[in-house]
Amino acid sequence: MKNYAHTLILVFNLILLMSGLSACIWTNNTDDTALAETPAAPAQPTSDVQEMAFDEPTVIFKDPENPAIIRTPEGANELDLETPLRCNVNWKTQQMVLTLPYINSAFKLERNGRDDPLPRFEVTGFSFDMMPAERALAKLTKEADIRVSSADGPYTSISAEDLKGEFSEVIKMIADSADIYYTYNAKDKILTLSRRVNMTLYTPPSRPIILGLLDVIRGAGITNIVTNWSDYSISFDADIEIHNKIKELIKSFENSPTLIAYDVSIFRLYPYNNQKDIEWKNLLNAFDFGAITTAQTGVIGRVLTTTNDISIEKLQQFLGNQAKIEVVSEGKFIVPNLWLSRFDIGKCSKPDSNAYGMSILAKASVERKNEIFSDITLEETDGQVTQFKIRNKLGENFLIIGLPNELFGIRSPKSETIIFMVPRLIRTLKTNENIKNKI
Repeated sequence: MKNYAHTLILVFNLILLMSGLSACIWTNNTDDTALAETPAAPAQPTSDVQEMAFDEPTVIFKDPENPAIIRTPEGANELDLETPLRCNVNWKTQQMVLTLPYINSAFKLERNGRDDPLPRFEVTGFSFDMMPAERALAKLTKEADIRVSSADGPYTSISAEDLKGEFSEVIKMIADSADIYYTYNAKDKILTLSRRVNMTLYTPPSRPIILGLLDVIRGAGITNIVTNWSDYSISFDADIEIHNKIKELIKSFENSPTLIAYDVSIFRLYPYNNQKDIEWKNLLNAFDFGAITTAQTGVIGRVLTTTNDISIEKLQQFLGNQAKIEVVSEGKFIVPNLWLSRFDIGKCSKPDSNAYGMSILAKASVERKNEIFSDITLEETDGQVTQFKIRNKLGENFLIIGLPNELFGIRSPKSETIIFMVPRLIRTLKTNENIKNKI
């Protein structure tokens, strides 16, 4: 008991000691705090003008829209470097025949992209039977440790027996038989196959020639065209068939071909009396007999061949008495002799004219005594609208009438679309630089 009492007294004394130390620490902290004075805040200057407060812009982040729905703004799409050349027609001073010198050596057709040389060794006795081209090439290149990659296969199945020759020549034979291209990457040892490649056509520095070639390329159905007007080159994607056609077109310039240029005006007529058709028969009274030389009917509409007595100004003056005239598009396109060219009407039209789906396709030839034979087709987005085969003399025009505006999505009773075309000749003259500079 005595020991237990002694222990309690010892614990009690320890508690008193700890309490005294805590009180001392608290007192010191209080004193230090009292000695540390907080400096007074500086006085703010007074002013009668209050600063303007702007709200922070509210930025809301959301998931990106579907790229298939988002479109390039029309303002950007309307920029077309061809416009100053293609959409400018002087109806008052039209030169019916133009002679155009050019240097034939300026034509070049080159493939774009990397294509390293293939390894050099001989192939002997290589055969295969009805095998897709990519499999045949994989079999051929296996020993050379070259991998084959097909971008848009499978390709045509072909057969060959006992092929011999240099490695690159045999590969070219197989690729040509299947109508495909190949490129080789030596670093990765990959042979890439494709039905189409990007190529560039270099032309003589002549605006009519490059416009004609652009129209032919579009006539072949190629739309992804990039034109460089500084070096007169055209880049596009093409398959073997298109590639061969372009080479034929270049070869045709060896014989100084004739180009047929068409000046075109497309306009719509809205009769003042929407219950009454345009009275085209009144043309016979408004102009002398013989001003209209032929009239023929197409699938839809009619085509009139006229002399220069019926100019576009006189025609619009005649029609202005019956209808409101709305010019849709005016421009020019060029057709090399016996080739097919396309004129996209929307290239030279206003954005609100609803003409972007309209095109004129023309295949033309020059016959004896400067007669021009034109095979004209009018197309719309949904397909062919009408077609005419027209023979006219140089200096005559033709006029396509009676195309209801309903064909182009315009609901206006009795209204119609008119196409006025004037064919001209561009005679080319192959020459060299020395002679050209003296012309």
